[in-house]
Amino acid sequence: MNTHFKSYYPYASPFDPCQPVTEKTYSTPPHLYMSFQPPNLPQFSPLEALKAGTLWKDFYDPWYNSFEKAKRGGEI
Repeated sequence: MNTHFKSYYPYASPFDPCQPVTEKTYSTPPHLYMSFQPPNLPQFSPLEALKAGTLWKDFYDPWYNSFEKAKRGGEI
């Protein structure tokens, strides 16, 4: 099973004067996990498609940053 959120652990130098960020996360778009576009995918209405940035619901990614995710309680 693929997840749209990945994380990695950057190197933290012992000589860095700032508090290190131990884990960084990023989002990958849903179209990376489809090898082709299947026919008859569900579509947004034209107004919803303009707001979402895509016509097809399967390609929609809400793309929350880490602060928004914390405010929403981890809702994805």
